Amino acid sequence: MRLSRPSTLLCAFLTLLNDRLGESIVFPLLPFLLAGFTTDGRTLGLLAGSYAVAQFSFTPLIGALSDRYGRKPVITACVAGSVLGLGLFALTVSLPWSRLWPEAAAGGLPLGLLFAARLIDGVSGGTAATAAAVLADISPPERRARAFGLIGVAFGLGFILGPALGGLLGRISVTLPLLVAVGFAVLNLALVVALLPETHPAEARLPLPGHWELQPFGQLQRVFANPRVRRLCIAFFLFFLGFSGFTALLVLYFKQAFGWGPGLSAGAFLVVGVVATVVQGGLIGPLVQRLGEWRLTQIGLGCVMTGFLLVPLAEPRNAVPVVFTAVAILALGTGLVTPSLRSLVSRRLADSGQGAALGSLQGLQSLASFLGPPLAGLAYETIGRRSPFWLGILLMACVVWLVAGRPRRQEEATP
Repeated sequence: MRLSRPSTLLCAFLTLLNDRLGESIVFPLLPFLLAGFTTDGRTLGLLAGSYAVAQFSFTPLIGALSDRYGRKPVITACVAGSVLGLGLFALTVSLPWSRLWPEAAAGGLPLGLLFAARLIDGVSGGTAATAAAVLADISPPERRARAFGLIGVAFGLGFILGPALGGLLGRISVTLPLLVAVGFAVLNLALVVALLPETHPAEARLPLPGHWELQPFGQLQRVFANPRVRRLCIAFFLFFLGFSGFTALLVLYFKQAFGWGPGLSAGAFLVVGVVATVVQGGLIGPLVQRLGEWRLTQIGLGCVMTGFLLVPLAEPRNAVPVVFTAVAILALGTGLVTPSLRSLVSRRLADSGQGAALGSLQGLQSLASFLGPPLAGLAYETIGRRSPFWLGILLMACVVWLVAGRPRRQEEATP
């Protein structure tokens, strides 16, 4: 099988794009979509984090199922789950519950359905790993780096298109972006069913691993047992704990502090997507060659802390220039820190430990993305609406301490 097979590449790319687009098109609109159900920061944080915990819990199982039964049935089931999750979310926020079923509205049924929809969509988020496996199946080893480049392109494009579409369509109707996301997921499902071939031959199928090996915490325990990467893995977790808490409450803060609508909020996330895509898509390679991962991590953490500091200092009269500058600096820092930290972990491991450790980093990111939003929401409601930003700065300071100290020369090639 060759990398040039257009139908396989198209289906894999659209599946990766759908995974990111379904998330990013909704995220900037959450406080507006939920205005009729809740304005509580803690509830909003839990709802934002529910997607991540479902993805964290089920990604190992979905990957194992694709090794056992093939890529196409697993991708088909996951994309169908994405259609179901997005469709349930769109239907729930569109119905006039207080008029149709006031008892259910008073009892919290709509909010429960929204949590169910996010959990279903999170479980279906395992498509990203399976789509990456498809790219590996059809690519010879010497061309896999090129194939895996599609993952970054799809995720970056999704993070740019999602907020842009959400902001533009949200001006017409706050639920219209959801319907567009559902339509894109349906198109993705139809193309997968019609065009995606099975790329994992029957003779290469593997039996399902044991129960403990399918547990996400089992994977994390194995990587934390290695003292060479333990400190960096803790730093990676704390970084995403602070970052996910910051982003989860950002739109709510924009709405309550500045009176922003969906358009300006989506514009801020669009800036994040563009800057992060430029940094990770084109700049990170030359910068690593010139400065090395350790220096880039330190510079990136400084940028992230600056972004965290600027947002709560903004006032309504200067909010647009200050906030847009802050999120651009934040995106620059994130684009430097995440690949550099992954590379530092990789350099401290033998080749045989790469897959488990780097896979566990993804698990740590998902776990932090679950815990960060509700913790930030709790601080938002109990301490004050600026407190998540100060908490984020404190967490980034801990990350700076964890990665402090010059790396050994063999772990990082610097000029």
